[in-house]
Amino acid sequence: MFKSLLARAGAFRRRLTHLDNQPLSKAAVIVLVFLDVFILSSIFDGLDVHTRQLQGPEQRIPQLCQDIVLNGNWNPSSRLENLTRLVVTHNTRPYTPPADPAGEGMYPLCQPVMKAYAAIRDDSRLAQSLRQYSDTQRESQALRGELERGKGAYDTRLLENIAGQGQTQGGGADVSAIGKRVTGATSSLNEQARRLTELEASLGADPKVRLLFDLVERIGPAERDALRDELRAMNFWHPVKRLAMELAFLLPVLIAFYVWNARSIDRGSRFQVLVSSHLLVVVCIPVLFRVMRLVYDIIPHRLIRQVIELLEHYRLVALWHYFVMLAAILAALGLIYFFQKKLFSQEKLMLRRIARGQCQACGMTLPAGSRHCPGCGAAQYRNCTQCGQPTFVHGRHCAACGTSIETGESP
Repeated sequence: MFKSLLARAGAFRRRLTHLDNQPLSKAAVIVLVFLDVFILSSIFDGLDVHTRQLQGPEQRIPQLCQDIVLNGNWNPSSRLENLTRLVVTHNTRPYTPPADPAGEGMYPLCQPVMKAYAAIRDDSRLAQSLRQYSDTQRESQALRGELERGKGAYDTRLLENIAGQGQTQGGGADVSAIGKRVTGATSSLNEQARRLTELEASLGADPKVRLLFDLVERIGPAERDALRDELRAMNFWHPVKRLAMELAFLLPVLIAFYVWNARSIDRGSRFQVLVSSHLLVVVCIPVLFRVMRLVYDIIPHRLIRQVIELLEHYRLVALWHYFVMLAAILAALGLIYFFQKKLFSQEKLMLRRIARGQCQACGMTLPAGSRHCPGCGAAQYRNCTQCGQPTFVHGRHCAACGTSIETGESP
């Protein structure tokens, strides 16, 4: 059975590369490549348009809703900072608002949250105030660090002076200068703290901000758990539904090309066999990719995430790097074996050397009519077991009668 499958694969490969038992011309190959690329790109474009109709987890529960309701800790002490982070980073990582203001198809809990956030984000005055709040916080942190360093330097100089050191080097002047810098940084820090307090009060009293905070505050643990379960279910089933829609688009094309190929073979239509064989391979590529993506989404992706979470729980996440290195080593071994044994095997190397007129042992280019290599002395011919005529030592078939060297069968 295995030999039969190999024979069928070999025959199919020959239909892809030969016409009338002759290798394809370069011009024909170029035309076929352009056709394959065009059909493949058309299939992927059609898949994208077709599957875009399927509502995914991002449309049902937008990332913004996840950040606010599930991932963010929106308590009274941190909610303003969280809102500031979302609005300030909007230009670099924008959240796509729903096309319908009512959020058609969106999870009901997310609709009011998304609308309240959009009202804040699109209000230029509020957005500017939030950016000022972010800038003031960043400046306060920088001033706080400068103040800590200044106090450390001031205390060190002061202790040196008390101990009688640095008196001849203007130590008193240094202490005074450092003291002035510390006083200036303290004054600036106090001013920034006052501005932060004013901004917090102004933003907290804004009706749009207040509405968002009230909405988040009213969401209870049960509602969060229900949203989390909905997201988990959608993440699990969405790849399956997406594959079903993709196969609904791909299978009719695959069946059509298969039927065309089979009938062309039966009728002996050589040109149609060539083209339909190529198109059959082309349409199998997205089918294979989609199935592989489904398997990855359902099994390894989730399994890897669970393994990482387990390692993080026990503080053994460094072991993950060992697994990655082991996987890379195994993958490299597999690729080396494939390239060495399948693509660049000894048998194929010998056949290439025979075709190029090179020595089958060392690869040296042979003079015309040479029966032995002048470089290494290796014999290039041996007598065929069927016809007794000279044939290449490492040829698959006898050069005189065509008998298979391995099986002894005649052509």
